[in-house]
Amino acid sequence: MSYHSRHFLQLTITLLFLTAVKSDDGAVMTKLSTSLTQTPSSWSTNADYCKWEGITCDSSKRVTVISLADKKLSGTLVPDLNELSQLKTLAVQRNSISGEVPILSSLGNLQKVLLDSNNFTSLPSNFFAGLTILKVFTVSDNINLAPWGLPDYLTDVTNLQTFHASNANIVGTIPDIFSGLTNLQNLRLSYNNLTGELPRSFGGSSIQNLQLNNQKQGLSGTLDVVSLMLQVSQVWLQANSFSGAIPDLSNCSTLFDLQLRDNQLTGLVPASLVSLPKLANITLHNNKLQGPVPEFKSAVKVDKYQIKNSFCLSKPGPCDPQVSVLLDVAGAIGYPYSLATSWTGNDACKWNYVVCDNSNKVTIVNFAKHMFSGTISPAFANLTSLRTLSLNDNNFVGTIPKELTSLPNLQSLNVSNNDLSGDTPVFPPTVKFSFGGNPNIGKDVSNTSGSGSGSGSGSGNAGGGSNGSKKGSSGSGMVIRIVISVIFFVVILLFFSYYCYAKKRNQKLVKVEDPESGKEIVKASVIGGSSNAYSVGTELQSRGSSDHAAMHVFEGGNVNISIDVLRQVTDNFSEENILGRGGFGVVYKGELHDGTKIAVKRMEAGVMGTKGLKGFQAEISVLTKVRHRHLVALLGYCVNGNERLLVYEYMPQGTLSQHLFEFRELKTNPLSWKQRVSIALDVGRGVEYLHSLAQQSFIHRDLKPYNILLGDDMRAKVADFGLVKNAPDRDGKFSVESRLAGTFGYLAPEYAATGRVTTKVHVYAFGVVLMELITGRKALDETMPEDRSHLVAWFRKVLISREILVKATDQTNCL
Repeated sequence: MSYHSRHFLQLTITLLFLTAVKSDDGAVMTKLSTSLTQTPSSWSTNADYCKWEGITCDSSKRVTVISLADKKLSGTLVPDLNELSQLKTLAVQRNSISGEVPILSSLGNLQKVLLDSNNFTSLPSNFFAGLTILKVFTVSDNINLAPWGLPDYLTDVTNLQTFHASNANIVGTIPDIFSGLTNLQNLRLSYNNLTGELPRSFGGSSIQNLQLNNQKQGLSGTLDVVSLMLQVSQVWLQANSFSGAIPDLSNCSTLFDLQLRDNQLTGLVPASLVSLPKLANITLHNNKLQGPVPEFKSAVKVDKYQIKNSFCLSKPGPCDPQVSVLLDVAGAIGYPYSLATSWTGNDACKWNYVVCDNSNKVTIVNFAKHMFSGTISPAFANLTSLRTLSLNDNNFVGTIPKELTSLPNLQSLNVSNNDLSGDTPVFPPTVKFSFGGNPNIGKDVSNTSGSGSGSGSGSGNAGGGSNGSKKGSSGSGMVIRIVISVIFFVVILLFFSYYCYAKKRNQKLVKVEDPESGKEIVKASVIGGSSNAYSVGTELQSRGSSDHAAMHVFEGGNVNISIDVLRQVTDNFSEENILGRGGFGVVYKGELHDGTKIAVKRMEAGVMGTKGLKGFQAEISVLTKVRHRHLVALLGYCVNGNERLLVYEYMPQGTLSQHLFEFRELKTNPLSWKQRVSIALDVGRGVEYLHSLAQQSFIHRDLKPYNILLGDDMRAKVADFGLVKNAPDRDGKFSVESRLAGTFGYLAPEYAATGRVTTKVHVYAFGVVLMELITGRKALDETMPEDRSHLVAWFRKVLISREILVKATDQTNCL
């Protein structure tokens, strides 16, 4: 025999030996019997493992099934299970097994893994790798699992039919991967900590049973994608934070069980839901659903859905015609939650933002400065007694409905400072029509903005975002890198590429009249058609004629309000109404008779000193000259002896600082990346306006998260203008100061060194705010080591490596 023949024979024998060793599953089963406790009595090492209880083998003594459900087992599963290459089923549910779930990537024949109701402590991040024919995976009720997220690569498991992982400590968002899981029918992820919106790929999927209820923080967004789940039969979404209207589910013909209670749903219950052919069980209570009470078939099991909703009546029946019209109006702006909470009952005259005459006909609708999104509804034309319609300073898109020109009693229409487009309707000369601040008016942008008659896609709780906003389907690192790129792009866009021209707003002398008598109350010089003087003037008029003598209007439309009125609206400056305390005084919450909420900053001249008095005067001086949707509006002021009071629009979500650095103490959700980008854009737009688009250019000098306020929709506005300075004049002359103003950590180095006040002061401070948004860290943090306490210095070192940069991003649960 030649050398080569002997070598080949030796190699063959070696391979056969290794194969024989590998094919002997007995050693693995012996290790498994040792690692588990209280195994069945038949599990004896002296017995054939293929005859052990719960074990099935093929003709070659290869283990194919391990079925040990409800055996009161404890202990752990051994990593050697990965050597059972013929294993098809691993079922150990409802025991007390602990430790890490072993990697099973070598088990190419594995079809079922049932791990429910145990005490497992972790699931490997690559657990599903290699399990290409896996059909069933269940790991529900393993409360001790370390936090884990649904992996994107789950799409490789193309045969997956059932995925149950309820009460299993899953965190993060639901990845948009379900278009690749064409066989998935059952998805249960209840009682976890999932956040974000429902993925688009749910639409058109084969999912029949969907359970996502009772998330700790709550899934959010709309339910629109459910209408595209044509094979779904059971949907559990209760106890989350879903908003907007219930979509048309008429195409979901097999749906029999729908659980929607305990969310923030608004709008009308669609008739298509009531008429679903197989609907047998539904819950709707504890939302803010509106319109008529739905009347389901007698065979349908329904909760007490009239409870904690905003239906117009307590039993089925049509709403009042004016109520129906205003609900159509609300539908065009996505049925905002703020309206649903206040628009209750069947009398529109008792609703916020609505005023009626003596015959209970709606004469005024005031939506000014509420950051509503969507379109202007032509349904307004059905309010034939309407005299004043204020829609200014929102985010309306589309066109101005021509139907509004037919309103017979209309006297004033204000749509300024939105994003409207298309032709401008021609109104009678008796109508005061204000539409400034809409750069696309006269342009046809219907391909991108939608039409004026369509329903709004934005939700009142969604910060003006559309339902079509993109959801990242890649891993968190990719999301973070994209967000960082977007934010730095914003910096470049906002501060190194100015508009070619500046918007100029003319001041107009406006008569503010009593809507009932038509008598003149005050005259106001209003910038850009603002309705502030009107709304506050109307409030004073409603408080009684004695207040009129104490009121006058200065340039900009801001009102000098009497101290008596401010005491009334703040409940005599009650402790319960305190929003915050600062170096110059206390801020109180107040509420006008029409439901409009305000913030009142109360200061004492003795406490304020010269610096505080200058700040008070600066606030009035600046905010009478500027008006922008991302600058907090000053509505009025009061000088009462030693006291100085400023009245602002109310920002219910407080400061950016609270949401970045104090959310754990306040028990609120951390900011999502989408919200952080939106806030950065909002602040950038407000600062850019101060630089180049206002009548004069201003520099804030104290831009920081504490001075950035957030509305209910989490849209941001810059506040606190007590340190504002005029920008350098066109000749380049600088204002040089001997005493610095601002906050350490946000001061530009050249300003600290030279005292020169330029727009670069803004650029630097805005950059620091962006770093705080990215990292979740404060500009100066004395609790950190010295080399990391100064955010800017530390962040410059971070930028040297992409990997370090990704690790430096805020790791709170906000993706």
